[in-house]
Amino acid sequence: MSKYYVNKFLFMVDRDPQLLRRYADNPASLVAAWEQSIGPALLGNEVESSSVHSLTDLERQALVSHDYVALFEMGAHFFLNLTIFIGLYDEPYRDKSGPLSFQRRFASDLKEWAGREYPSVAT
Repeated sequence: MSKYYVNKFLFMVDRDPQLLRRYADNPASLVAAWEQSIGPALLGNEVESSSVHSLTDLERQALVSHDYVALFEMGAHFFLNLTIFIGLYDEPYRDKSGPLSFQRRFASDLKEWAGREYPSVAT
């Protein structure tokens, strides 16, 4: 897993409301745009770029399908993984089931990891 690249995606998309909206509306399109143009300029400028600018098929599939469990299991940073999906799902879950309902869902989906060592987030 290119953990740094996945984590950079999670961080940058979560902190940019326009990217987050695009990710919510059409994840496949945003992930493709990330790999083609956004991600290669990781530092946000045209001068500096990274040699790591591709996702594995499994990473791409997990990002496109919003599969936060798979991302966690591949070693995506827990906080980055949680916060981007709170940004996507908190409001609709809250409207349907009350405060913190998405966070409870996230925890429930990862409950098999309770008491186990988490996957490494080392890059």
